[in-house]
Amino acid sequence: MSKKVLIVGGVAGGASAAARLRRLDEDAHIVMFERDPYISFANCGLPYYIGGSIQDRSKLLVQTPEAMHKRFNIDVRIQSEVVSIDPVNKKVRVESIEKGSYEESYDALILSPGAKPIRPNLPGIESSQIHMLRNIPDTDKVKAKVAAEGTRSAVVIGGGFIGVEMAENLREAGLEVSLIEAGPQILAPFDTEMSSILAKELDEHGVNLIFSDMVQGFAEVGEQIQVQLASGTVLQSDMVLLAIGVSPDTSFLKDSGLEFGPRGHILVNERMETNLDQVFAVGDAVEVVDFVNGTKTAIPLAGPANKQGRIAADNVSGLGTTYKGSQGTSIIKVFGVTGASTGNNEKTLQRLGLPYHVIYIHPSSHATYYPGATPISMKLIFDPKGTVLGAQAVGYSGVDKRIDDIATVIRFRGSVTDLTELELSYAPPYSSAKDPVNMAGFAAENILQGLTTVFVPKDLEGRDNNNTILVDVRSEIEHANGHIEGSINIPVDDLRGRLSELDSSNEIWVYCQVGLRGYTASRILQQKGYRVKNLTGGYKTYQMSQFTPKKKDNLTPNVGTPAASKEIAATRAMTETETETGIGTGTAIGIGTGTATGTGTVTPTVNAAAFTATSSTIGAPSSKLETELAPDSVLDACGLCCPGPLIQVKMSMDPLLEGQVLKVTASDPGFYEDIKAWARMSNNTLLQLTKLPTGMIEAYLRKGVIETSASAPTGADAQVIQTSNASTMVVFSGDLDKAIASFIIANGAASSGKKVTMFFTFWGLNIIRKDEKVPVNKNFIGKMFGAMMPRGSRKLTLSNMNMMGMGSKMIRSLMKSKNISSLEELIQMAIDQGVEIVACQMSMDLMGITREELIDGVGIGGVGYYLGQADQSGHNLFI
Repeated sequence: MSKKVLIVGGVAGGASAAARLRRLDEDAHIVMFERDPYISFANCGLPYYIGGSIQDRSKLLVQTPEAMHKRFNIDVRIQSEVVSIDPVNKKVRVESIEKGSYEESYDALILSPGAKPIRPNLPGIESSQIHMLRNIPDTDKVKAKVAAEGTRSAVVIGGGFIGVEMAENLREAGLEVSLIEAGPQILAPFDTEMSSILAKELDEHGVNLIFSDMVQGFAEVGEQIQVQLASGTVLQSDMVLLAIGVSPDTSFLKDSGLEFGPRGHILVNERMETNLDQVFAVGDAVEVVDFVNGTKTAIPLAGPANKQGRIAADNVSGLGTTYKGSQGTSIIKVFGVTGASTGNNEKTLQRLGLPYHVIYIHPSSHATYYPGATPISMKLIFDPKGTVLGAQAVGYSGVDKRIDDIATVIRFRGSVTDLTELELSYAPPYSSAKDPVNMAGFAAENILQGLTTVFVPKDLEGRDNNNTILVDVRSEIEHANGHIEGSINIPVDDLRGRLSELDSSNEIWVYCQVGLRGYTASRILQQKGYRVKNLTGGYKTYQMSQFTPKKKDNLTPNVGTPAASKEIAATRAMTETETETGIGTGTAIGIGTGTATGTGTVTPTVNAAAFTATSSTIGAPSSKLETELAPDSVLDACGLCCPGPLIQVKMSMDPLLEGQVLKVTASDPGFYEDIKAWARMSNNTLLQLTKLPTGMIEAYLRKGVIETSASAPTGADAQVIQTSNASTMVVFSGDLDKAIASFIIANGAASSGKKVTMFFTFWGLNIIRKDEKVPVNKNFIGKMFGAMMPRGSRKLTLSNMNMMGMGSKMIRSLMKSKNISSLEELIQMAIDQGVEIVACQMSMDLMGITREELIDGVGIGGVGYYLGQADQSGHNLFI
């Protein structure tokens, strides 16, 4: 006789159980009850459908009742809600739209009711403007609201996975978004400093973040809704998305005799069996074992739910498969950045009182010499014996596979030594010979072996200033650019010679940028008898721990008047038309009145969310526009630093014909603003400018200016807006840093099509002297000046922090490491671009410098020539 199995609930756990059960038992009578019209859908994809990343709604439907019946011969009953179970008589009561109320018997019962969004009992909570996201009907309602003509803004309450994904996708849909989180951070599986990178990404994309503030109530104001916070802040928007968490949907089982955990989750054993005979439970409604620490927990994730459904089916069929627990491996996309975690975080271990160590590293996603490498910030947590307890990582690429590697090691109770020994696939486009996972293992192993002792940013709060010395072992330039308060600067390369500056009776706390130089410094000091600690992850980790969202000062009640809404609608419609047609003169398309957001839409400063967005145009370019802008030439300027990309753009644009299009990809962050100015100054048209999810910047430029429908100004008006296309500068200083700055500016101006004249006088003449000694006849004064002054650009010193020439060497080394052209290369670029370099004849006479001593291509002129050039110039600089 065939076995009759009832399954309550579909989606992940229930649908997986049904499919597995049929594969194991062709004769079983399987009935699946689903309260909603959809039995299996991609609930993790719902936010991306709302945001537009997923265009086709039907792709969310993983399985239909008809397909499930045809493929697996399962009796699927949709819109049929199981309202109670009778374990004694092995029956369930069903309320069905089609069949009414009836009972169904079973031999085995699998419960997969899932979890429901928490809806707190607050004033105004029943407003129709408040939405939640659990299923397809919820999704349809939210999607319709977002697409409605009057919808301009949204408030998301809750900073968990759903809340963050919805904030991102509502922003992608063109809305102004505020995200409210009652706690001090978003995304609880991450520790605060790691989640701060993801919060910063939201912040930079214009999402208004409010932390440590609780919602007190709601009030409808016309067609909008106000959100009242404990701090007194009032937000007004067109809709609210409630995402403060979930609770097990088990109220219909309260009189069944099932045993529940303290938060209402069904208790099961390792075979997914409840305390009732032949009743199994899976998914978000069950309490499971934390695989890492062995305590009871609940982890509402799709992966565990699918596995549990399979295991329940196995045990219904007598296979005896067991579920060993959940470790909470999860991942999230926040605009261009990915965050992933596995195992326990610090908060969990501290709550349980378990001992642990932690290290941070900041490696690249793949070999840095191969194009496109981006940084990853990784955190590894391990116990005193070296067993891996958890890991977190955030970056643009390569995050998923690193966390998956570590998750696998955790599943096999592996150690940090196992991480060092993992043999992982390597080729320059994909990884490094020492993979970041290996590197994390090395850093952890150094601690266990006693080779280093580390401290973390929060330890600085309790540092005893009288008995410790905080030392920044980075270069002087890095220290001057930002450092931890109270630290002294001794570069690691100078450390051995400056040990006398450190009191050996004090403990030395060292730090560098990412931890590596700090480790080297700690090894030097430790072997010299000092007590020393190194800041794991360095100054970069310290900066992560200091993040606070940008404060939006104009958060006030009663904004978003009907008049303002009309202004927004008009501006938004205009901008969307401009973006479609590509109309713009010498500037970026889609930037008009208000602030540019999303993919070219414009938001005035008065808006329903009551804050001004400051984000850039960020995201993937539209396929339609990319097709229309089929480039005639493509330039890869990745790896070049300013002014390299602009120079390459000019060189690529020069041979193009009027109206032809150049596509440029650059990695220099400054290129995003530079190319806007370049297009304007060079009278070319910037058709599209995009920050890609990888961190790269992509621009489409059309040679020449696109004619607009507006009449060009003529007569007096034309004279008002006309500017000279020339630039002059007087270079008086012979300091290396000022020489570099002058030639960067000159090259940038020349690349934008300006006629540039550089007039070198007095000490500035040393910049354009030849390096080698030139045999010329000089009087005594000339010989004396020649001996005292630096001969050529390679002998120049810094205006500050020269340190007997070490400063010059460091700045040149730093420029080389950052792929910035040297001063000599910048000079040659300027000459190649037609920059006119003129030496002041009067200064040459006074200082005894002859024409033969100057580099090739330098002209000689006097004050009159300079003044004549300056008179024709749009601006004049004195350096």
